[in-house]
Amino acid sequence: MSTGLEPTITLTDEGEWWVARDTETGVTSQGKTRHEALDNLDEALAGYRGEGDTPTEEELRAAGIDPEANESGSLDDSDIFE
Repeated sequence: MSTGLEPTITLTDEGEWWVARDTETGVTSQGKTRHEALDNLDEALAGYRGEGDTPTEEELRAAGIDPEANESGSLDDSDIFE
């Protein structure tokens, strides 16, 4: 997905939060410090690129998602994407 250009990241101080944004992808994250914002952006970009681990049921519950009621399916099975 690279354009061949060097990545450009904007980092702004929004008062209590630092906001880091990758301008190529539009992926944005934040943190209480500049370092934390950049670390969080790295993690968000990894997720954007499909990297990372599948969340555990405990992590889903911590995010307010009931794993038993959560259903995932193929886009091929969706009426929305016909």
